[in-house]
Amino acid sequence: MTNEHKKNVKSFTRRDFLKGMGGGAIGTSIAARLLPGSTGAVMSVQEDIPLYTRKKISFELNGKMMSLVVEPRETLLDVLRDRINLTGPKRICNQGECGGCTVLMDGKPIYSCMFLALRAEGKKITTVEGLSNGEKLHPIQEAFIQEDGYQCGFCTPGFIMTTAAFLDKNKNPDLSEIKNALSGNLCRCGNYVQIFKTISKAAEMMRRS
Repeated sequence: MTNEHKKNVKSFTRRDFLKGMGGGAIGTSIAARLLPGSTGAVMSVQEDIPLYTRKKISFELNGKMMSLVVEPRETLLDVLRDRINLTGPKRICNQGECGGCTVLMDGKPIYSCMFLALRAEGKKITTVEGLSNGEKLHPIQEAFIQEDGYQCGFCTPGFIMTTAAFLDKNKNPDLSEIKNALSGNLCRCGNYVQIFKTISKAAEMMRRS
């Protein structure tokens, strides 16, 4: 190392470091986690979750208004199953690939396992529990029973909710349209032939009602 290089190294100060990190409050915030003596501050953040990270939200659920405090990490599926005890939406893949957790948000199907609960503020959420009218089943639910549109039944609520949104827009679908609409839902039992028949039956029943 040359004398000139040594001189440059010695002249590198904390102020220079902060400038290199962007300066100001942002640089100071980052540097506090990297410079010696910052370990205690980091541990404090890890151990104590500030109250302001939680938020009270209100939304309509199956026709009733709900209000509760949620954390940023909670998904809508977490809240529905673990906090409100609605077990219709299923936690299967938990990564937005199978459709077992499908619910309707403002009439559109969403994967509740991928939807943060915070974003449900002011929305209208419908689960499979909210389709029936008291003891009277929805025509789609009736069709799944009549046409044996299920085997183990675990994925069925997701198929029903996707179908509800689909038939609301398309009253008389053909087979290709049905297959396309249900492409985001997986049946591990492979009961697709009966499921497609079920959707056609449901469409027919809804047209008559």
